[in-house]
Amino acid sequence: MTDPQVEPPLGGRDRLRELLDAVTDASNSGVSDMARSSHASEFHFSREVRRLTGESPAALRRRVMLERAAWRLQRGEAVSAVASDEGWSSAEVFSRAFRRTYGLPPSQAADVHFRLPAPNGLHFHPPQSLWLDSSPTAGVDDADAPDVSRLLVAHDLDDTAQLLAQAAQLTPQQWVAEVAPGQTVLEWDGPEPSVGAVLGALVWTKEVWLATIAGEDFPPRSSTQPAFVAAEALAAHHDEIAKRWGAMVSEYSAAGRLGDTVIDALCDPPESFQLYGIVAHVLTYSAHRRELARAMLAGHGIAARRGDPLEWMRGT
Repeated sequence: MTDPQVEPPLGGRDRLRELLDAVTDASNSGVSDMARSSHASEFHFSREVRRLTGESPAALRRRVMLERAAWRLQRGEAVSAVASDEGWSSAEVFSRAFRRTYGLPPSQAADVHFRLPAPNGLHFHPPQSLWLDSSPTAGVDDADAPDVSRLLVAHDLDDTAQLLAQAAQLTPQQWVAEVAPGQTVLEWDGPEPSVGAVLGALVWTKEVWLATIAGEDFPPRSSTQPAFVAAEALAAHHDEIAKRWGAMVSEYSAAGRLGDTVIDALCDPPESFQLYGIVAHVLTYSAHRRELARAMLAGHGIAARRGDPLEWMRGT
């Protein structure tokens, strides 16, 4: 039997969240009520919950409610109030269920951990939330564990591409219009007063660091300056740079070499930079520039998505 899998939401709709809301809603007294509130037949609701979580709706609800009850008891709440709120018919019935599950009576709730064994990593999370373990059986060295740095790199590249796509709606005059005179992010990059200048700097920064790491010649700035390149051409150039940047980070990360140091003789005087510091530097100022570009586009009447990694992960 395969382990139950909790699937990511598609198209911005978090179906798992909808199902869990139905399961844990105190007003739903049975599976038929749960199914009705999630707009599904009882058969399909039960099958979908079991497919996604590895538990029946009733078993999942009972376990989560017991976890919440144990947590509330640990906070000093009365057994009768907890039993009533969590859907048991009486304090006596609740006490028997609690003892059978935890091995101790409710009066000794302080001696138990409120989390119970779960086939899916789904648990009650105080005060009114749920927690989903990424992998109930995985160890800390799991090679497939989520990597926040890879997430941030991928999000940065994708969000930049989206901003460039939106910028293609600007007129040539708007692309170079100095809507923020004197705006400077980093003094050695010079002023970035226009949408084109900010987006150009986003691309050029990665291009410069790629050249430094690869030992290549310093790239020409004209390939990313708004006076010489339109939004569409910059977007195409970004596609190339993004592939190289993502590949570089992945390769050095996989080889365990992000701690390597490059001594940049192009600086005066020469400076040394560790690769993970370079990546952090780029991500920090990319995030800042993306927000500048978003605000400047809005000033031109061009809407762009908010750039929130959480929304990006949901596909919204």
